[in-house]
Amino acid sequence: LPVPGLSLRAHGSAMRAGDFPEDTPTPELVLPVHGATTFVLVRPHYPENVGATARAIKTMGFVQLALVKPGRLATPQHEMALKMAVKSKDVLLNAPIHSDPHAAVSGADWVVGTTSRRGVSGVLLPRALAQRAVERAARGEKMALLFGNEKTGLGEAERALCHDFVRIPMAADQPSVNLAQATQVIAYELFVAGLEARNRGT
Repeated sequence: LPVPGLSLRAHGSAMRAGDFPEDTPTPELVLPVHGATTFVLVRPHYPENVGATARAIKTMGFVQLALVKPGRLATPQHEMALKMAVKSKDVLLNAPIHSDPHAAVSGADWVVGTTSRRGVSGVLLPRALAQRAVERAARGEKMALLFGNEKTGLGEAERALCHDFVRIPMAADQPSVNLAQATQVIAYELFVAGLEARNRGT
């Protein structure tokens, strides 16, 4: 039986990015950090966040998105994910779905996990992360950025895969930044750092 809230078309032929040619523009500016970075959503729960993430990262020129064990409704084909992925359905529908986080970070030279936990030592701020990422991209290295479940964050197994962690500072007493908003903040910092490196000729 169809899953409530899931696009009916998802139960017929599989959707492809080519089904939405008017909604999949190619980023006009491509920097080394773009091709070097994959955004990985681990156990996302809400389809809206999956679609909004695709839009958030593509606005900054990133097109590599992967999912690990998404929730029952948090699939790229869900109607709400598609609705939120404005002009980003190529990123959304091309995102591979992995059953294991190891597969999602395979080939990455640097794995960075996001965290809102207190007491984690050596946590980077987004701007410092971006500078390091751009330097590594210039050397041909690949990076995977792991974002955890909206309520529980990254689990112990995913944290064990990370070489470093990044935290978005908050002024208000909130448990964390919304998942899609977090990807937007990180993608923006990466893009700006990439632009600055290009302007410096480095």
